Formats: sequence, structure tokens, C-alpha cells
Amino acid sequence: MSYIWLFFLFASLVCGLLTDQVSGLSGAAMQGAQQGVELCLSLCGALCLWSGAARVMKKSGLTQKLSRVLSPFLSRIFPETCRDAEARGYLCANITANLLGLGSAATPMGVSCVRRMQTLSQTPARAGNEMCRLIVMNTASVQLLPTTVAALRASLGAGSPFEILPAVWVSSVCSVSVGLLAAMALEDAA
Repeated sequence: MSYIWLFFLFASLVCGLLTDQVSGLSGAAMQGAQQGVELCLSLCGALCLWSGAARVMKKSGLTQKLSRVLSPFLSRIFPETCRDAEARGYLCANITANLLGLGSAATPMGVSCVRRMQTLSQTPARAGNEMCRLIVMNTASVQLLPTTVAALRASLGAGSPFEILPAVWVSSVCSVSVGLLAAMALEDAA
């Protein structure tokens, strides 16, 4: 990937030299860097807020209650993982964070769940079927509230950042469904 970015950088520099636009190129590079930092800072606030909310949920026991609510659904997809309370807690926290649209906040919980799954596995050197399903669900993630995307839209001046909800719901349910079907279909092939 770094070679691709290096190629783009080199190509833009060559094009800037050939068209005598080096000053415009350097101005655009500085402006892009500034906008990148501003975007990171605006997303950081929303991420910190929801990560804090996730921690409060865990400390207050809400995660455990949510785990009980989600267990009937999750135990069908992750039967072995749901037998272990610690793994089920990580799994439910990951799914909850994804439902809230907190992809970055969900990642540490997903990693902890995969590590626990690996500990429980009889073949820890190989990704099991449930690990693959979790990775599919974590990557595609059904989002009820796409808070990160809404924060991004709000920072860029969108009048109503949550107007994308129906499209997000349909596309995320479709992507998770297709991903899970593919993962389950390929289980027997492995």
C-alpha cells in the first residue's frame, strides 16, 4: 500500500513540475493536511463520548443486561462462544458498539472476544468458524445509529446528519446477511 501512495505522490509532483503548478500543489497538500487534522479532531470528540458511554454501560451492569437480551440471537450464531460468560460479554459489547455505529470503539472489544475464542479453541493457531463469523459481523456491522458517520456529516455542515438512517439500515442488514451466509456456506469447504 505504501508503494501505491508513494507512486501517487511522485506522479503528482511530476505533473506539478510539468505544468508549472508546484506552488498550487504544495498549497493543496498543506490544505489537505489541515483538513485531515480537523476531521480527526471532530471525530475524536464523538468517539470519546461513545467510548465513555460504553465504559459506563459496563460499570453499571447494563452490558450484562444487554448480554441477556442479545444472548438468544447470538447463541444461534455463536453457540460455543456464548457458553463462556467472558467471551459472551465481549461479544455483546462488540455487537452493541457496532449497533451504535462505533466501529473504532467496537474493535478493542472484538479483539478481546477473538482472543478469548482463541483461548477456548482446540486449534488456537487457526481461525475457527465462529471467529470468521465475528469478523464478518464486525466488518459489515448492522448499525442502528451510525454515530461516527453522523458526526462526520455534521462536521462537514450537513443540516440533518441522521437523514441517512434508512439507507444505512438497509445496506448494513444486507451486507451482514450476505456476509454471514457466505461464511456459513464456506465453513464446510475449509
